[in-house]
Amino acid sequence: MTSNVYQIIKERILFLEYKPPQILNEKMLAEEFGVSRTPVREALKRLELEQLVRVLPRSGAMVTEIEFEKMMYTYQVRFKIEELVGDLAGEHMTPELIGGFEELKKQCLELMEVKNRRKLVDIDMRFRSMLFKAARNPILRMISDYLYHLTLRLWYITLDIGKWSEEVQAMYDEIDTTQKICRDEGGRGLGAKRQEILMWHLERIRDKYLGMSAPYTASREGS
Repeated sequence: MTSNVYQIIKERILFLEYKPPQILNEKMLAEEFGVSRTPVREALKRLELEQLVRVLPRSGAMVTEIEFEKMMYTYQVRFKIEELVGDLAGEHMTPELIGGFEELKKQCLELMEVKNRRKLVDIDMRFRSMLFKAARNPILRMISDYLYHLTLRLWYITLDIGKWSEEVQAMYDEIDTTQKICRDEGGRGLGAKRQEILMWHLERIRDKYLGMSAPYTASREGS
């Protein structure tokens, strides 16, 4: 039960159903989930370790703000981690996984005219899962997922800025490029390409963020 409570609360935070600096009350959450306060408390402590909440004594927890400077530091680490994911995935990629990218590309095309941020993120998560399956390193996946979840909220809020079709096209191109490298080049160079794509992705997020009035973020440059 603790795992289920943890996962539900985490998803609500990542997809901004719980917005910074919202207070999450232990008693109210326990009543909602139909559990004692212990599983809720354990879930909140776990989320505090992941830096998504800050536990408050005798009350619950506060959803952490999206600190822009911290996000930039996190991306610096992600550049190297995702490069390693790409290197290992390219080395062990299978024909089955390469073929599976086709379905994700199809789903991207279906989103071109229908804006759904949650579905686009879901495609990205499933794409990452395929890379991790090929990489065959559970410790690397754990570290990569931790960093990804730290930056996910920043990406999610900026998905509302600019042309939606460009966001979907960027996802399609990332999957398509990965598929071609694995199919035509035997996976060689996938790590460097993963790093390049992530750097470009960060630049797009940064430009959007600096041009927005963001209610969920803190430590904005120039403020």
